[in-house]
Amino acid sequence: MKVAIIGAGFVGSTAAYALMIDGCASDISLIDINKEKAEGEALDLKHGTIFTPGTRITYGDSYALCKDASIIIITAGANQKPGETRLDLGKKNSAIIREMLPKIAKENKDAILLMVTNPLDVLTYLAVKTSGYPTSRVFGTGTLLDTARFRQYLSEYYGVNSVDVHAYILGEHGDSEFPVWSTANISGIRLKDFKRYKTEELDLAFEKTRTAAYEIISKKGATYYAIGLAIAKIVRVILTDQETILPVSCFVEDYYGITDVCLSLPCIVGKTGIKETVHPTLDEKERESLKKSANVIKKAIKEIL
Repeated sequence: MKVAIIGAGFVGSTAAYALMIDGCASDISLIDINKEKAEGEALDLKHGTIFTPGTRITYGDSYALCKDASIIIITAGANQKPGETRLDLGKKNSAIIREMLPKIAKENKDAILLMVTNPLDVLTYLAVKTSGYPTSRVFGTGTLLDTARFRQYLSEYYGVNSVDVHAYILGEHGDSEFPVWSTANISGIRLKDFKRYKTEELDLAFEKTRTAAYEIISKKGATYYAIGLAIAKIVRVILTDQETILPVSCFVEDYYGITDVCLSLPCIVGKTGIKETVHPTLDEKERESLKKSANVIKKAIKEIL
């Protein structure tokens, strides 16, 4: 199956690399306004196909390359600069996405739109409202990466494999995100049942999660490896219809009184996109955090869109 990636920058090209190694997509199209950049990335990828399951790589600056794609991944936009929040990026990137969406829809109305460009939740909302696609087929990478970071930090503290850690970061993919401590566990065992349980250490794990992108950007200029792998994970889940629960940015219609906004909740994802949004039972503090996060995003939507 074909995957189109719009934006051949750090994130888009790394996602293409991760997908090529994974082998779940038979075709990958790299689309960028800078055709030479897209060509350079495509050539570099093509030269490695012999070492992978074998993927056809195409490139160009035309949205016609979106035709016949099962998934269209939008990574195009300005890069986040040191000290700049994801929401600060909003006005620059919303203009780019707003111009892009009708051109995509003209070429392909049947694909799943996977949003990656920041501010993720605001631009996912823009895509939901203006693309003409059903809400089940428009969603963002959301807090999947934040959740992965969180589980990694918890696994390091507890000294266990990260795959055994079950804990979510929900809400905004950004500063107002929050951890769901009430259901967090390690292979079904509550975090506080372990001898090394210390609330201050767990709070530190979350704080490191929340500020991870800023730290990486300050040290190397951009984040792209982990988000590239997160994108590949979502694509594989869709193309193989795994019906896996992932925390992705989805359109929320009524959850604890929250409506008409995009933020991350656990969703069952498969070949048709979001098959179901799971509404976990949150404790009072978590409910307040969710509402706060929704309000932050809604404020940004009003200011940016």
